[in-house]
Amino acid sequence: MQPERFFRMVGMNPAINYCASCGAEISFRIPPGDTLPRHVCDTCGAIHYRNPRLVVGALPVWRDQVLLCRRAIEPCRGMWTLPAGFMENGETVAEAALRETREEANANISLGEMFTLISVPHIDQVHVVYRATLLDLSFSAGEETLETRLFSEAEIPWDEIAFRTIALTLRHFFDDRRTGTFGFHPGDLPPP
Repeated sequence: MQPERFFRMVGMNPAINYCASCGAEISFRIPPGDTLPRHVCDTCGAIHYRNPRLVVGALPVWRDQVLLCRRAIEPCRGMWTLPAGFMENGETVAEAALRETREEANANISLGEMFTLISVPHIDQVHVVYRATLLDLSFSAGEETLETRLFSEAEIPWDEIAFRTIALTLRHFFDDRRTGTFGFHPGDLPPP
């Protein structure tokens, strides 16, 4: 896979070359009144801001098991993850978690509280995962998923978890479950 394509998939943004407002070439410089370099159109003055993307998902639970999805797409095709994906414009964070769970696992859930909020600055992302309860066992693989399956803690395929944020979220969940108190787990993830 070409590095530029991979970086786009995981959230790193390639350079902007042309203005979305007028089509002129873009320069990368600090605009007046700002402190950071931005993609600026020298023709029409438009500033094209780049901000982190939100990846939102759920940690669906059925009794003592969690629902995981085996990815059918890159990055990390064939590896396991929680149902999650990029938040869309016009939806709340909670709506994004519900939508991603339906899209990836065809699962009906009752969304609980926000559980993890992990900043991943080296790829310009913030990952948010809610605790959730499966309402029934009628889940199945969505279009971006090879298979779905419930796992007990002892069955989690730790070496096949697609993303470090998901592994961290699962570890927090099982640790909290052992203590009987579920907390909120904010954090930052350094580069690998």
